[in-house]
Amino acid sequence: MGALDGRVAIITGAGRGIGREHSLLFAKEGAKVVVNDLGGANDGTGTDATPAQQVVNEIIAMGGQAVANYDNIADWEGAQRMINMAVETFGDLDILVNNAGILRDRVLVNMTEAEWDAVIAVHLKGHFAPSRWAAAYWREQHKAGVNKPRNLVHTSSTSGLFSNPGQSNYGAAKTGIATFSQICAKELSRYNVKSNSIAPAARTRLTLATPGLEERIAAPQDDSTFDEWDPANIAPLVAYLASADCAFSGETFFVKGGEVTRVKSWEMAETVDSGGYWSVSDLSAAMKNMASTVK
Repeated sequence: MGALDGRVAIITGAGRGIGREHSLLFAKEGAKVVVNDLGGANDGTGTDATPAQQVVNEIIAMGGQAVANYDNIADWEGAQRMINMAVETFGDLDILVNNAGILRDRVLVNMTEAEWDAVIAVHLKGHFAPSRWAAAYWREQHKAGVNKPRNLVHTSSTSGLFSNPGQSNYGAAKTGIATFSQICAKELSRYNVKSNSIAPAARTRLTLATPGLEERIAAPQDDSTFDEWDPANIAPLVAYLASADCAFSGETFFVKGGEVTRVKSWEMAETVDSGGYWSVSDLSAAMKNMASTVK
């Protein structure tokens, strides 16, 4: 038996890279998969049905069940159509993996409004819209007496969690996704939904396009050497987080190679407290003392 036997999953951005590996492993573990991908370029422009259909063909060739979907996940109606497609094709929806993303890197002083809006739309709205329609379906199922485990898995990034210069649009979206996942976990627990996010490190079209990374993440020349940047390394964690047995909700995990690390959320640190109203001069002195203790 596979870890995802009989479960129905949607995976966005699943035509290439990390999403493709998710889809193939999910199918091997017994899931029925909706492979969503617009087939656009790194910056989100253009469309191509080929990548999603190729993944579907691979899954069918291995004896699995899959269908391609080409809806824009940042479009309200498109996201709803995608959720409906899973239910209409396979009779249910158990898992939503939000993976689709684009890059339009630029330092802040040179970034255009269009570059900001496009990245925020694909990442943030592209996580929100599918999750919203999936949550609505799961709520209705819960009201109808179907209280089976459901799973959301979102894709954050170390670029957001640890603030990578040159990616203010991408980083802001990715940090927002981690918080969005936590809120989903709290709001949807009543419907037996678990929500977690990952911050993956792998060799993809997007990371290969990042200046300075290409040589560092190149595949090893020796086939016997473990390839820590292989995108296939990310899929087992996502399959676990998408399983009915997942023990976590509201967490974010960094994953690279064979390493899985839980990432701590924002937490309180140093404090100054006057016990009453601060004068600006007194607060200034206290804050200077605080700054001297911050590493």
